[in-house]
Amino acid sequence: MFQRTTTINKILAIEARKKVIQGGTSAGKTFGILPILIDKACKTPNLEISVVSETIPHLRRGALKDFLKIMVWTNRYIDSHYNKSLLTYRFANGSYIEFFSAEQEEKLRGARRNILYINECNNLPFEAYHQLAIRTSHDIYLDFNPTNEFWAHTEVLNEPDSEHLIVTYMDNEALPPNVIGEMEVAKKKAETSDYWRNWWRVYGLGLIGTLDGVIFPDINLVDEFPTDFKWVAYGQDFGFTNDPSALIKVGFVNGEIWLQEMIYAKGLTNQDLSRKYKEIGIKPLDEIFADSAEPKSIEELKREGWRGIKPTLKGKDSVNTGIGLMQSHKINITKDSVNLIKEFRNYQWEKDNDGKTTNKPIDDYNHGIDAVRYACLMKILKKKSSVVSSL
Repeated sequence: MFQRTTTINKILAIEARKKVIQGGTSAGKTFGILPILIDKACKTPNLEISVVSETIPHLRRGALKDFLKIMVWTNRYIDSHYNKSLLTYRFANGSYIEFFSAEQEEKLRGARRNILYINECNNLPFEAYHQLAIRTSHDIYLDFNPTNEFWAHTEVLNEPDSEHLIVTYMDNEALPPNVIGEMEVAKKKAETSDYWRNWWRVYGLGLIGTLDGVIFPDINLVDEFPTDFKWVAYGQDFGFTNDPSALIKVGFVNGEIWLQEMIYAKGLTNQDLSRKYKEIGIKPLDEIFADSAEPKSIEELKREGWRGIKPTLKGKDSVNTGIGLMQSHKINITKDSVNLIKEFRNYQWEKDNDGKTTNKPIDDYNHGIDAVRYACLMKILKKKSSVVSSL
């Protein structure tokens, strides 16, 4: 159910036109801004509001999904008012809230609006923000996790009529206890780990961090997976309670790696995975390279009829070998692979006590990436190198 939080009250208190809302994870930034926009749309006739994000899939899994939840929870949702094709909700008083992505060029330079909200604005270039801002007559809301300093700090906050707000998970009274518990665990880890210290600074305290040591700094986002690949396989990383199970489609085209997130969810049994394989359209003999540390899961899936599943072969330094192999190719990721994109943007090398980067990757943001690594080791490296060998 919907709950008014401290985050909402703090956002409402911002008087400046440009509202720069910086915060950690679970601070309730999106669930704070959207109800304010809904309330404005209900109370002011003919208000035009745009909610913008990096891609349409990002919107569907994020701000748009949250908007629809809030509308239902507050008993405001009327199905006939929502245009699912245009992603626009029209209110009875003539106001509307539209959702579109920054990749829609005609939208950036198109119609004007009264209110603008850019969700996770650090994923957009400054030029996209500028084109939207100059076509907005009233309030502008910007939210983000402060992984590093970017144009919101260097440009927007230096402009007149802007205000900076920092919120954290402590401002979100709607958080369930288990999420608060996970945050407290991360806070404890920050006492002894440079990586977790930076993580806690960004996602716990909502302060600017650093992205030094990112393993894959350059990824290319694409609309769809190609059909003319040299080969295609799947990587499967297993999880359940704390970690998600991740199935990633991996293709190889003209020397480039192509990736699409197929499954990314917690709480899936092997029977659940088997059912999802069928729903996705995987064939029994399709190659699925899975974590060799889970022989029982691999055998159970094989008995479910997935005869193409097999353990990935590992050897000394296979993690770093797989990372190096992936780094040596251009990596393309479909825009609907929201969780996988987040992993690639946050996967870093660990740092020692002196803050120096090591050659060991962090044990986080790696479930989908591990699945990719399994497939790449087996399909690209195995036949031409002896680096990998059976455990």
